[in-house]
Amino acid sequence: MKHKIALSLCVLLAQAGWAQSTQNFRLKDCIDYGLQHYGTVRIAQNQVEYANQQSRQALGLYLPQVSATGTLTDNVKLQKSVIPAGVFGPEPQVFIIGQKYQTNVTAQASQTIYDRSLLLGIKAAKPNQRLADLNTRQTREEIIYNIASNYYQVFIAQQQIALLKDNLQRTQQVLNILKLQRDNGVIQPVDYTRTEVNYNSTQSQLTLAENDYNLALNRLKYQMGLPQEQDLTLSDSTLLTQLPVIEQAPFEAQNLVSFQQSATNLDLQRLQLERVRAGYIPTVSLTANYGTVNLGAQTIDKLFTNFVGFGSIALRFSIPIFDGFQRDAQIKQQRLTVLNQEEQQRLNIAAYRLQFNNAQSQIQRTQTNVLNGDRNVKLAQEVYNITTLQYKQGVKSLTDLVNADTSYRQAQSDYINSLINLYQARLDLEQSKGSLLTFYSQL
Repeated sequence: MKHKIALSLCVLLAQAGWAQSTQNFRLKDCIDYGLQHYGTVRIAQNQVEYANQQSRQALGLYLPQVSATGTLTDNVKLQKSVIPAGVFGPEPQVFIIGQKYQTNVTAQASQTIYDRSLLLGIKAAKPNQRLADLNTRQTREEIIYNIASNYYQVFIAQQQIALLKDNLQRTQQVLNILKLQRDNGVIQPVDYTRTEVNYNSTQSQLTLAENDYNLALNRLKYQMGLPQEQDLTLSDSTLLTQLPVIEQAPFEAQNLVSFQQSATNLDLQRLQLERVRAGYIPTVSLTANYGTVNLGAQTIDKLFTNFVGFGSIALRFSIPIFDGFQRDAQIKQQRLTVLNQEEQQRLNIAAYRLQFNNAQSQIQRTQTNVLNGDRNVKLAQEVYNITTLQYKQGVKSLTDLVNADTSYRQAQSDYINSLINLYQARLDLEQSKGSLLTFYSQL
């Protein structure tokens, strides 16, 4: 008993240690967790298994089909018939047909020898399985995209909160100086009040930023499949210091999972067109049956006696001759479906290229904005520091200090916004190239 208690404690401590260790996540950790726990992954896995079972079903139609039937009949009221007069006598004779009880057992077997439609159904199993695999890949890419996008939003919200807290601290230092100056009559009370308003405004912005952070964090937990009540802390500290390196790559529509899905669906539609056409081709099958039947019994104890067997073997040919042009109409409908999908694929390729070109333009623009934003923050900080020193020395006015502080805050905000735009543009570019899985593997 003591050993069991000790073992249970060890398990609980191990689980608690694991839960504690999973509270700090890098971006790759979040994606790893989501790929294992988000519900759509299990749905995609079920779709793959569903395609495998469809393949088995298609093959089963070409395998032998065997069945057996048995009947126990109680003829409650037997049929009667009449033999006309003159056959067995001068008067018509009435006789009873059959016996009260009868047993019949029959086994049937059939084997398709040639059926073009069934063969094409077996051939369609491979693209069906490929489509299920592509759906799994698409699910993984969607999870990677959604988690990365939400992760960046949470991370940027953290940086925004840190900046606002820094701004509050700097403004508080200025308020302390202004309070002394106001109390000594150096400045007007309105100058202190104006700075205090800025402090309160920043405090309100901080409250909103913290609320936005909590909302973004909850969205990230949902995209990961992480329980909402579990704590989650981001530990990727390199996002600010190591900006993403974007490699230029040519556009290849074949790399996109959506293109491959459309191409596979087009293959299936072409196979379906062949299956409809195959309806004109004769089919050949072999059938056999064997049974046994008792010759009938007037009492139930004779139900399983006096059996005689019967059986047959047949080669069956089925040749379609005329169906009122139904199959011809089906062929034309299916041919139009194929033509429409081919045209849609061409339209999709143009849309994919447009998305890729727009993503490239966006990434170039955001990279420039980030570089400019970084320079502006450094310049604004330098101006603020110099203005603060000059204000303390009495060289600059309070208005100059407030303007420098406002410019510094605006530069910081612009830089934060340019960062989130850069990370989002990078995701959109990876998506437009069909390289989200590569992006994930390189994290």
